Formats: sequence, structure tokens, C-alpha cells
Amino acid sequence: MTTPPSTTDPIPRGIRIGAAFSWRFLVIVAALAVVAATVVHLAEIVIPFLIGLMLSALLVPLSNGLQRRGWPKWVAILGTWLVALGTLGALALLVTVQIRLDLPRLETQVERTIASAKQLLNSHPFGITPDKLTDYVSDGTAYIREHAGTFGEGFAHAGTGVIHAAEGLFIVIFTTLFALIDGRTIWQWVTRLFPKAARGRITAAGDAGWKTLTAFIRIQVVVAATDGIGIGIGAAILGVPLAIPIAVIVFLGAFVPVIGAIIGGIVAVGIALVFHGWVTALLMLGVVILVQQLESHVFHPLLTGTAVRVHPLGIVLGVTAGTAIAGIVGALFAVPLIATTNAMIHAAINHGTQPEPDQATAEPAPDSAAPEVPADNVPTPVEPADS
Repeated sequence: MTTPPSTTDPIPRGIRIGAAFSWRFLVIVAALAVVAATVVHLAEIVIPFLIGLMLSALLVPLSNGLQRRGWPKWVAILGTWLVALGTLGALALLVTVQIRLDLPRLETQVERTIASAKQLLNSHPFGITPDKLTDYVSDGTAYIREHAGTFGEGFAHAGTGVIHAAEGLFIVIFTTLFALIDGRTIWQWVTRLFPKAARGRITAAGDAGWKTLTAFIRIQVVVAATDGIGIGIGAAILGVPLAIPIAVIVFLGAFVPVIGAIIGGIVAVGIALVFHGWVTALLMLGVVILVQQLESHVFHPLLTGTAVRVHPLGIVLGVTAGTAIAGIVGALFAVPLIATTNAMIHAAINHGTQPEPDQATAEPAPDSAAPEVPADNVPTPVEPADS
């Protein structure tokens, strides 16, 4: 009687498990690479769409709140747009008015700064005399004449960029408008693209992601306003010109975590240094540090709570990676993308592990753009869209 051959696998179990994980990991990385390449190729569409999505996360809850108070839908949407445009217009008006009021003092100070710079350059070790400065200007003019064609191409590219910017603005406006008008129905259509078995999980993930994005945008607006108002008041108390433009720059910069705060602080301290010297600049630096410390350690944790669960190390690494991949745009979208993706993954994993709330007592999330999708075998009509 012959002995049957051994069926023992010669490959150790640990290597087989590691290989299984490895090829799956490579497939995931390849899929992400394809998605990233597609996003980069379609950046002129994707970036305005993401900006519109973030703007929608700020405006949709306001529109829903007005509708819950009895406003007709179109009136609520119109009122939301008026609030947004009115806020931007008021900021632009305040900046313009202060620049016009401070313009005489700015011109005088700029002349003094230029004279001081010339005196510094003329001294040791620079030794740049007026004759040498004239020669430099002549050389620069000759260089511009020789490379006029190159500069013309640059202006042509700049004109194309303006056209693309206008197209992006239309995408932002229409994305926000349709999110306000028909956001729920659009999300229902998206979920129906997936298999039936996955629709509940996709809906739960979208619901969690939208809530997280909404909470993140609200928090960022409050934090940015806190930084801008605090630093603007400090600049006004110290007599630094352009206090309102400084506050607006800090407010806008706060939407880019880490990098925006640094840039806003540099602008505030630089203006104080140019117009009032080192003492005021150091005082301005103290105001910037104080406001940002209060924001980081008091206001931000108090407002965030458990709504946006992203570790500070994740924020720093995400902003750094986003900046390396896509510059300032990557830094802007890094943290909301990480927070939203994290919430969606957790919601998808935990879907079905907790008992469903009583349908008779459960209230729908009014601020969510991810409604429950009715099962196909239940003849429940789709309710009218509610943004």
C-alpha cells in the first residue's frame, strides 16, 4: 500500500497572510493613485466643486433653519444668499473705507520707508549708490525688452487663468445653489448607483460625513472670526494702520490650518514693524500669540468637542501632505477631507451594529444631506426634496 503524498503547504502561514494583506494593500494604493490622478487632471472642475460643497455645508443649515421657522423654500434660499453676499460685501466695504482713510498716512510712510531703504543700501556693506541703482534699472529695462515675447506668453497664460477662474466661480455658485434647492434628492440618486445591499451603509456614511463637514465649517468660521476680531482689535489699540484689512486677512487665513495662522501673524507684525518700529511689532507679536493660544487651547476645544475627531498630529501631517501635493489648495482641503473621511469610515464600519431607533420617535437630521433611502420593495414615494 502506497503512502499518500503530504498535503502540507510549504509556505508558512504568516507569509501567506502577509502576502494576502500586501496584494490587497497594493490594489487599494493603485485605486487611490487612479483617483488622485483623475482629480489632478480635472482640478479645474474638482476644486470649485469642493469649494461649493464647503460653502453648501455652511449655507444649507441656515436655509433649513429658516424653512423650519415657516419660511417658504425659495424665500429661505434667497435669504441665505443675501446673508452670504451681504457679509462679503460688508467686509469689502470696510476694507475699502479704511484703506481710503489711511491712504495719506500710507503714502507718507511708504516714502519714508523707501528713503530709509535707499540710505541702508548706500551704506556699508551694501554700497549701492544712486548711480549703481540707475544702472540696475537700465539693465532691468533692457532685460524686459529682450524677453518681451516671454512676458507676452506669461500674460496670455494669465488671461487664460482668469477665464478658468470665472468658470470655477460659476461651478461654485451652481454647486451651492443646487445643494440648497435639491441636495437630498441628489444624494438619493447617488446612493441608488450602488448595489442594494450597500445602500444603507453608504447612506449612513454620507450622513455622518455631511454632519462632520457641517460641524467643521461652523467651527472654522467661529475660530476664524475670533482670530480676526482679536488681532484686529489689538492692531487698532496699538495704532497700527489697516487694522480692518489685517483682521480680514487673518480671518481668511484661519481657514487654512497651521499655515494660515502663521501667514496672518506675519502680515500683522510686518505692518506694525514698517509703520511703528520694533517695539510696536513686538507688542503686535504678543497680541497674535495670545489670541492664537486662546483660540487653540480654549475656544477650539470648547467648540469642537466630539464633533470633529481628528488628532492634532493628524492635522499637522495632513496639512503638510496636502501642501506638498497641491500647494495652498491641498492645505485648504486637507483637514476637512481627513475629518469627513474618518467619520464616513467609522459610520460605515459601525452600520448595523447598534439597534435602530424607534421610527415613531426618531427625528430626521434636518441639516444632513444624506437622507435615508427607502428599500426598493417598499412602495414608499420619495418625498419632495428638502435642501
